[in-house]
Amino acid sequence: MFAGVSPSDYNVPAEVKAAGFDICADELGSIVEGHDVKKLKFHGGVTGVSEKLCTSIVDGLTTTDSDLLNRRQEIYGINKFAESQPRSFWIFVWEALQDMTLMILGVCAFVSLIVGIATEGWLEGAHDGIGIVASILLVVFVTAISDYRQSLQFRDLDTEKKKIIIQVTRNGFRQKLSIYDLLPGDIVHLAIGDQVPADGLFVSGFSVLIDESSLTGESEPVMVNSENPFMLSGTKVQDGSCKMMIATVGMRTQWGKLMATLSEGGDDETPLQVKLNGVATIIGKIGLFFAVVTFAVLVQGLFSHKWQAGTYFRWSGDDALEILEYFAIAVTIVVVAVPEGLPLAVTLSLAFAMKKMMNDKALVRHLAACETMGSATTICSDKTGTLTTNHMTVVKSCICMEVKVVDQPTKAASLVSEMPVSAVKLLLQSIFNNTGGEVVVNEDGKREILGTPTETALLEFGLSLGGDFQAERQAVKLVKVEPFNSTKKRMGVVMELHEGGLRAHTKGASEIVLAACDKVINSNGDIVPLDEESINLLKDTIDQFANEALRTLCIAYMELEGGFSPENPMPVSGYTCIGIVGIKDPVRPGVKESVAVCRSAGITVRMVTGDNINTAKAIARECGILTDDGIAIEGPDFREKSLEELLQLVPKIQVMARSSPLDKHTLVKHLRTTFGEVVAVTGDGTNDAPALHEADIGLAMGIAGTEVAKESADVIILDDNFSTIVTVAKWGRSVYINIQKFVQFQLTVNVVALIVNFSSACLTGSAPLTAVQLLWVNMIMDTLGALALATEPPNDELMKRSPVGRKGNFISSVMWRNILGQSLYQFMVIWHLQAKGKALFSLDGPDSDLVLNTLIFNSFVFCQASFSTNLKTIKLFLK
Repeated sequence: MFAGVSPSDYNVPAEVKAAGFDICADELGSIVEGHDVKKLKFHGGVTGVSEKLCTSIVDGLTTTDSDLLNRRQEIYGINKFAESQPRSFWIFVWEALQDMTLMILGVCAFVSLIVGIATEGWLEGAHDGIGIVASILLVVFVTAISDYRQSLQFRDLDTEKKKIIIQVTRNGFRQKLSIYDLLPGDIVHLAIGDQVPADGLFVSGFSVLIDESSLTGESEPVMVNSENPFMLSGTKVQDGSCKMMIATVGMRTQWGKLMATLSEGGDDETPLQVKLNGVATIIGKIGLFFAVVTFAVLVQGLFSHKWQAGTYFRWSGDDALEILEYFAIAVTIVVVAVPEGLPLAVTLSLAFAMKKMMNDKALVRHLAACETMGSATTICSDKTGTLTTNHMTVVKSCICMEVKVVDQPTKAASLVSEMPVSAVKLLLQSIFNNTGGEVVVNEDGKREILGTPTETALLEFGLSLGGDFQAERQAVKLVKVEPFNSTKKRMGVVMELHEGGLRAHTKGASEIVLAACDKVINSNGDIVPLDEESINLLKDTIDQFANEALRTLCIAYMELEGGFSPENPMPVSGYTCIGIVGIKDPVRPGVKESVAVCRSAGITVRMVTGDNINTAKAIARECGILTDDGIAIEGPDFREKSLEELLQLVPKIQVMARSSPLDKHTLVKHLRTTFGEVVAVTGDGTNDAPALHEADIGLAMGIAGTEVAKESADVIILDDNFSTIVTVAKWGRSVYINIQKFVQFQLTVNVVALIVNFSSACLTGSAPLTAVQLLWVNMIMDTLGALALATEPPNDELMKRSPVGRKGNFISSVMWRNILGQSLYQFMVIWHLQAKGKALFSLDGPDSDLVLNTLIFNSFVFCQASFSTNLKTIKLFLK
């Protein structure tokens, strides 16, 4: 028992004891959330807690006993957060009714019903009022249904977005598992960029830094180790790698409790929606202005008539009804001026595009991404995994100063027989210990390699040389691990040998690791000084590999004869070069064609990679990115350029190699701010997060991407394929064009109706198109027009025109000419009918006005219908 702690401090609840466990969820929560070292020691530390949870920190949970698994879920819960109840359909109906225009129409309908019934009786007087109510209800229900379906779609997409797969150890095997399936006692493997999936305790690991800013707001990372083993859900691994044991899950975690107190806000309006709503507001104000002027003119005419008739001070019910009719005419003008169909068109178009993009392997996280990508003028793309397949294989090596082709297992096996035994031993020790990957046996008894593509390639190479991963790991004790990061561009380990002594291994970017070496192993297995001739030979080999589009890594080691403290950083010089390996990562099928499509669409593709410049140039040429007039530059050179030099350089840069996260961020920032480009950036690592955030649209890789990168992105490319990015751009352009077409269609309807009613009301004192008629026209035309125009899929022709960019006009002069031309045509038809309709059709008698208004209304509908059925002509004007 531990000093100062009494066993009576904690009593195991009876139901927990009956289920076979010795610690409850509340106690686990208080240990982790409270960072309570005292309680943790009382329970026997991490090992003691694991025993009380009936798990093993080595083999993980045993899932063969289904009864125990069910009891574990009942006692400790599952790793899911309680979500807020979805809003019901009737809430959307209520929100649709809040529209100011509909409120005004509702008042008009009420007044019309009362006045009509009082003056003409129920059958005759209720027509207009009931008609307005019916049109209001139909508009409300169309809007509510659209918004409700959109909300359901967003919930589906949000659920898809939260499906995260992590690596755990269960039943003694390392395997992949959804975070939703985690239970207390699970052993989870975490690396740089991963999000901590639940509250838990550190088991083992190296150099683990946790970013807790999402919970605490503190930007300074927290070091997690055996002295401070507490890890909280929702935080992120900033550096290092580790194993953790899950303690509490779901709503019992600190993140879950925080989420319970918060309600997720609504979706932000996209820039295009804001822009269109602004257009609608301006047009609405114009309509209100015309309505006020119309009402004033009509009322002034009534006053003038009564003044001339000498009845200025005598007012009757008929005068009140006439003023009410003028008010209805003014309201009609407001109704026809406001383009109520615009928000509906945007909603339909974006929702349709998001759903279809999901089928095309692109998950849209932010609604604005649909339209922004359509305006993109530049794509800054990673190389590995995006332009290439990200399935790497060691195909060439230069071990002990001898260059060999090892693209087949038989060639790798023959390499072993030609190498000195001591060199083979050092090489295998380095490959299997200085790695972030792992060789495991899965439940089927088959060998499986886990890790990044580069690590997987090296481990496969080590196995083909006859190495034994487990034997090499058990033969040494790791003292310190420095994981790879983009600043140092290398990783390393310090190990304690069984025979005594300490040894350091390092690997990474060839130029950087080679610069840290002063010795090399020769073909006889002897360690000799690294003279100028040897350095030149190795540098030429690196260039040769790189020119063949191979990714090069240098492997080196050193004996630490003076001892080593784990608190100190690893040595940066004095290493002995073991050799250089060339890793092949083939270009993805279809990438060259996709780059060509981007070029024809006016989109510049730039490669930004941490790889060797020769490798980057070779891949860029193969993809069609690097042209004769383009520039390839290295990150260090880019950093040294002055602002004046960058102004000349940046537009010509097509390849940036050996780039740091800051270089990528700087390039994106200059393209956006200095040159006004609309920039899309791809990224998969934690280090890409700043550039993804800076870009107009961030594209994260769904397979290779870390959770930090995905959270910083607007769109997740589910298949990590560059061709999918081009598809996203095509959909973005389709959304933009579809909404442009609808705006042209909508403005034609509104301009004609506004001019006709305003001019007729001012000149004749009556409007040819009533509020009920125009409401039905607007509703039918808006809804059907939105469905027809907003859901049109993209076509290849969209990628044969220049991008709109940041400063492009939404409504071009060609569009205005088309709108005004069509409006003038419709206006002349309707005005001619109103002016000469009675004589033209020999209309006479008490019903002549009603018949004429019916003819005018039908002509108006016919003009709109003929316009909407000839939508293909709009495409010609937009080209």
